[in-house]
Amino acid sequence: MRIFVALGGNALLERGQDMTAENQMENIRKAATSLAKLAESNEVVIAHGNGPQVGLLALQASAYEGVDPYPLDVLGAESVGQIGYMLEQQVGNLLPVEQKFATLLTQIEVDPRDPAFQNPTKFIGPVYDKETSERLAEEKGYIFKADGEYFRRVVASPLPQRIFEVEVIKLLIESGTVVICAGGGGIPTAYGNDGSLHGVEAVIDKDRAAALLAREVDADALMILTDVDSVYLNWGTEDQKSIRKVSPNAFGEFDFPDGSMGPKVEAAAEFARATGGISCIGNLEQALDMLEGKAGTTVTSRCKETELV
Repeated sequence: MRIFVALGGNALLERGQDMTAENQMENIRKAATSLAKLAESNEVVIAHGNGPQVGLLALQASAYEGVDPYPLDVLGAESVGQIGYMLEQQVGNLLPVEQKFATLLTQIEVDPRDPAFQNPTKFIGPVYDKETSERLAEEKGYIFKADGEYFRRVVASPLPQRIFEVEVIKLLIESGTVVICAGGGGIPTAYGNDGSLHGVEAVIDKDRAAALLAREVDADALMILTDVDSVYLNWGTEDQKSIRKVSPNAFGEFDFPDGSMGPKVEAAAEFARATGGISCIGNLEQALDMLEGKAGTTVTSRCKETELV
């Protein structure tokens, strides 16, 4: 079975957790257990988020006032190397030594006229209280929005249009390699008036990029692994219910926030509808159970009636 795993950035650095290399490595070590089990008997491709990581890099870069801060596309590329290195090491520690790994920088084309540039929704960086977020907004010109009880910086998240390295990714999969690609949703790029490719100041949503790439590499399943155990209706209220199984069309009718669960729901429904395969959303520690329909939220065209728990 060919499984495309989209690993959430908040699962690698937990919400509100100190953003240290040690914490990230420990979280990746925990994630590696589930990823290694999936890879034991399946072809596995891993994409990952980078919201906390790229936001931290942006803050670190802005602290040096001698030059202009590096743009988000370059910082995104840096985060791909950081996270890919940790994933290769920790998953590799649990698999046979002959297992091949490759972390691939993945450029993805976006449309510079995408309306997302006028309405930033993608959360990056650490969480702040209201007072600190207002101070940083004034000092650095950042835009902040509420993320639960906290506030986080938001940036534009244009839709992915084309993946430039897709043929290389296919070759690596066919050679038995565990491929780590489209990190952080891929590196956002666009063509200029002169026909040359250049970076774009944005962060592509990794779930949307994963859904596109999973279709292009003919994956059988898309697994969106995050820090929640499933998708909930009426989240945070006395009436909240977990969605256990749902059809892509029914899933798309529910309303979820743009900056968090919304893109996951959209990506899962899109993949299941387009391919006839299954999509799963849930906690990374329950990956195997999710694949068997015992945990998380499963999206499949074979579902006739939405199952709630």
